[in-house]
Amino acid sequence: MFQGRMNTEQVFPYPSVLTEDQVQFLKELVGPVSRFFQEVNDPAANDSLEQVEDRTMQGLKELGAFGLQIPPELGGLGLSNTQYARLVEIVGLHDLGVGIMLGAHQSIGFKGLLLYGTPQQKEKYLPRLATGETIAAFCLTEAASGSDAASIRTTAQPSPCGSYYTLDGGKIWISNGGLADLFTVFAKTPVKTEATGEVKEKMTAFIVERGFGGVTHGPPEKKMGIKASNTAEVHFEGVRVPAENMLGSLGSGFKVAMNILNNGRFGMAAGLAGTMRGVIGKAVEHAANRTQFGDKIHNFGAIQEKLARMAMLQYVTESMAYMISANMDQGATDFQTEAAISKIFGSVRLRGAGNGGAVGGGSQVPQRPPPRGSYVTVGLWVGFRRKLPGR
Repeated sequence: MFQGRMNTEQVFPYPSVLTEDQVQFLKELVGPVSRFFQEVNDPAANDSLEQVEDRTMQGLKELGAFGLQIPPELGGLGLSNTQYARLVEIVGLHDLGVGIMLGAHQSIGFKGLLLYGTPQQKEKYLPRLATGETIAAFCLTEAASGSDAASIRTTAQPSPCGSYYTLDGGKIWISNGGLADLFTVFAKTPVKTEATGEVKEKMTAFIVERGFGGVTHGPPEKKMGIKASNTAEVHFEGVRVPAENMLGSLGSGFKVAMNILNNGRFGMAAGLAGTMRGVIGKAVEHAANRTQFGDKIHNFGAIQEKLARMAMLQYVTESMAYMISANMDQGATDFQTEAAISKIFGSVRLRGAGNGGAVGGGSQVPQRPPPRGSYVTVGLWVGFRRKLPGR
């Protein structure tokens, strides 16, 4: 769509992919998940503690929230991408910190196992990932390689006997880095070119257990927002990784990494659509109850314009998320550009939800529990500094 080739069958009519059974199952999940975040999860406490509370973690495990897309035969709920997006939207509505923790675990942390894992790898790891007994993390970014993922310096050298690889290097900005016991790690490995016999370094993916030894992490990073999401450096020193823990084929790590990221990005748009919805709800509530100059401020044109723009941006973000998830469920393979755009659009346009702070005015500035874990978490203080007549 965004490359000048319009595939109308993927867009018109708007894709609807859920069967009646899937719709019913989703309805049965939406209620309990929503009530859990309203009654059990405390975003203010998570933000203050800079970690997800133990009772929330336990409740999420009981809900099956750690294995939403893992097949039922391996202990998960077996949700489609569209079903997954709906639940992610609920999480984003209430607490982005929890959303990032769950997303880092399953949208990218163990996504490689779902996409490239052998039957043996899936049977070994997915059941305990589904229960939340084991938390996963995705380890790609390094100090010298951000967007240029192919320039990583972490290495994995094969043993003379070929039974294991020795992993050395460090990763930064790893979500769940201090919590995870299982890591999808990308490292440079020597690969012999069949045509010329030349040996070149190429990226390869590995499944690495903390229990292998030599895996350590730094302290949690101090962030401006999303504090409940653990972000840390992860270091690998002489880690012996069994050869059977290679994910995908030797030298295919870049492709594995990109496909994992492409498959996970639509979830960001869904979660941010939920966050926008929460901000809009709080802004509308405030505008309907705040009186200035003898009238409720929701009757003022400037306030109405801001609320309308917020609703428009939320609608577009949500529509993009579900269009992409539906196309993925229909078997589309060319969705990476749309997925990337949805993530960028949702992230950037969440600033438009900063109008919620503009509606709230100075009353939003003091330190207090963030509305649904949203305003403070996404750093929308710019919106709070705007002053409009009637507030």
